[in-house]
Amino acid sequence: MTTEGAYDGDDFYCDVAIPGRQPLDAVHDDERVLAFHHTRPYWQTHIVVVPKRHIGSLTTATAADEGDLRALFAVVQSVARTVEAECGAAAVLTNLGAYQDSKHLHVHVHSGSRSR
Repeated sequence: MTTEGAYDGDDFYCDVAIPGRQPLDAVHDDERVLAFHHTRPYWQTHIVVVPKRHIGSLTTATAADEGDLRALFAVVQSVARTVEAECGAAAVLTNLGAYQDSKHLHVHVHSGSRSR
């Protein structure tokens, strides 16, 4: 963390979110998966779903990650179902390569107009 409190590393999830170094508005938290309202939302509704065990990205996942991926996508489905029911629509997105700011697999579930 910088002195202003803005994170400047490359794995916010392993370094800050999962160990609870910053308060989060969690919508799901179990031994494998954390889902929370984004700390700097890009859409009106913006929830991030992340495996607690480090997986670099969707394209670097291996067969050894299968259990964590199943758990992750079960939570993504549940969160997306809730967002769709509450907002009338939902989108599910993950970024890869240069588009991926945090080098830890994470899935955005969002709805509504852009908030920034």
